Amino acid sequence: MKSSTIRTFQTVHTWTGLLAGFALFVAFYAGALTVFHHDIALWQNPPWRSTPAKEVPLQTLIDRLLQTHPKAGTDFGVVLPPPVTSQAPYVYWNDGEAHFATADALEHPTDDEGATRGNLADFVYALHDSLGIPVVGLYLMGIVSVIYGLALISGLLIHLPQLLGDLFALRPGRNLKRLWQDAHNVIGVLSLPFHIIFAVTGALMCLFVPLFAALNLIAFDGKLNDAFAKAIATAPIVEASGHSAPTLPVDELVACARAAALATGVTTFEPDYIHFDHYGDANALVQVRGLSQHTIGTYGTIALRGATGEVLEKHVGDTHSTNGLTNASIYALHFGSFGGRALQWLYFILGLACAFLFYSGNLLWIESRRKRRQPEQPLKTLVMARATLGVCIGTCLGIAAAFAATAIADSAGIHPAPLQNAACYGSAALAIAYTCLRPITRAASELLLITAAAYIAVASFDLIRNTAAWSTPWTPQTLAVFSVDLTGIALGVGFAWLARASRKRALQGDANSVWADNT
Repeated sequence: MKSSTIRTFQTVHTWTGLLAGFALFVAFYAGALTVFHHDIALWQNPPWRSTPAKEVPLQTLIDRLLQTHPKAGTDFGVVLPPPVTSQAPYVYWNDGEAHFATADALEHPTDDEGATRGNLADFVYALHDSLGIPVVGLYLMGIVSVIYGLALISGLLIHLPQLLGDLFALRPGRNLKRLWQDAHNVIGVLSLPFHIIFAVTGALMCLFVPLFAALNLIAFDGKLNDAFAKAIATAPIVEASGHSAPTLPVDELVACARAAALATGVTTFEPDYIHFDHYGDANALVQVRGLSQHTIGTYGTIALRGATGEVLEKHVGDTHSTNGLTNASIYALHFGSFGGRALQWLYFILGLACAFLFYSGNLLWIESRRKRRQPEQPLKTLVMARATLGVCIGTCLGIAAAFAATAIADSAGIHPAPLQNAACYGSAALAIAYTCLRPITRAASELLLITAAAYIAVASFDLIRNTAAWSTPWTPQTLAVFSVDLTGIALGVGFAWLARASRKRALQGDANSVWADNT
């Protein structure tokens, strides 16, 4: 390529990275934790500290719903949390407003019947999915994913000529910019397939609604709604007959669905959602969605006739339609749900590596624009340095604060949702303010130390309050909670190491730098 062409791509890569970098750092750091969604939920509510709400039979849950809200029988769903967690199953219905309620909430109605509010795992997922901003945040992350894809393409084209020669080059020494550049390049190139997966699937999931509306108007003459519904349908469309007929007990329906799914060749089928249409009608339709391992189409659905248990359609494993398999694959590839623990840890490490990629990209931008022969640095590099520290380290500190708030709320017996929001966003805002008020080099090491202390303190507190559980025979749930605490301690140690390295750089590095401590 001509040098002018390479410079053009470098400019595109730089500005797309800067525009999307802060949002992508939040998305990847929170996304790395979201890989262990069920473990975080279990950490919040381990079985030894939870009420045995899951012992309420599913049929009782459905009966209470229909007694309390008879009109919900037309269209409602039952969400089944994973067996390893201590969450209770809950029902979902929509009468113009979405409702979630557990069996206890239906038996003893309250003003707030929310079954998912205050769930720490869902809170972290919302940060990954939409930066915690309802509706608008989802579309914003879709746009960010598109910019992210452009940054990937331009970055690959920049490094393509020297790709093989410099791929594994890590050159430590006095030239720290070159070392950061090498680390940035090798992580970016080696994880490129996963970056492509995240960029494409992220854009598709976040921008689905506006893309659908645009295609419907431009290319399908307003007929896309029906065509799309038929393409992804997992059950036939049925109308209520108007004749009453008892719907089979839910446990029997689940057993029929599991048997039908296993007959398709998958080795497992663990139901996580059951949807009912026209409950109690002769034409009642039941769809049982479940998770199967070791297949790219991890989520599959079995459609049954509610009154008889007759299997109407199968969309599991090899019986997935092409459209259904594509749809299921988008989610499986994005969240790494098609494998076991090893794949989860791989996605976790990749998530942290990708967050580092955007952090290091900002540092390279600062290094490229600083004045090397004078201690006084341009305003733009100072602003970018403060923003990078405040947003990136503030995000890490905010998530640790959300974990701390959840533990405090649990110990105090209060609802965790308000504390989670206040702790997370408040800590991030304070971190940004701190970087604006303190000298940059001091703010870097001090914020990293505070973040390290937060992670280690939360994990240590949880280890201490669960002392009784560690002394009893261990179960998979015990191991999951213990692993979350150990991961928190490991992250804390990592932040402490970064704080030490940052302080060392301030004292012994180039004096003509944003990061130098000249006091």
